[in-house]
Amino acid sequence: MDDEPQDDLDALIRRVDPDRWMSSRFVTHAQVRADLIALYAFDHELARALRVASNPLIGEIRLTWWREALDEIFEGRPVRRHPTALALADVVGRRNLDRARLEAIIEARARELDGSLADEPAALAWAHEAGGDVAELAARILDPAADAPAARLAGAAWALGRKTADTPSLAPLVARTLGEARAAVCRLSPAAFPAVAHAALAACPAASPLSKRLRLTWAVARGRI
Repeated sequence: MDDEPQDDLDALIRRVDPDRWMSSRFVTHAQVRADLIALYAFDHELARALRVASNPLIGEIRLTWWREALDEIFEGRPVRRHPTALALADVVGRRNLDRARLEAIIEARARELDGSLADEPAALAWAHEAGGDVAELAARILDPAADAPAARLAGAAWALGRKTADTPSLAPLVARTLGEARAAVCRLSPAAFPAVAHAALAACPAASPLSKRLRLTWAVARGRI
């Protein structure tokens, strides 16, 4: 499997995932922030595996590559020489990340291969794994006692917001999910909040970078999305 360009993961996520990269800037501890970036790089690699695939079979082969990487990580075997796989292995060992959540993120990406996400129930189930599980893992990295359902709701809202560029019909679902997330995130500690701060951008995925920075700063200052 091809590696990403040989820049560091922080620079990669700044380029390809600016929303979550900006949220991570509110984490002051450098190692904790780097652990978040490794998790986001893993999610990016899964999305990229589908983007660059010429057909669903190639996409599934690329996702299987990451399933095998998780086998290596959790079975204590040598991990393939890929910068994101190696970084994820370090985070799993340091933070005791839940394998089932990481596998669910892969399976959510696999469901994108059949193009069925325009259906609201399917889109919501996808968002709770593709976005929600990432947010829950991120929140647990920041605060092991973080409220998992609150983080999952916020992550799902952000993931759905990103999908509206391709599927505008999901906008009402974004609004409902975001409303539920706004009511729930008050249960998150200030330490865990940067894991979901980018959900404040769910309703405005096409906003300018400056507008997004201001919205994120305001969200973190209030602890609300």
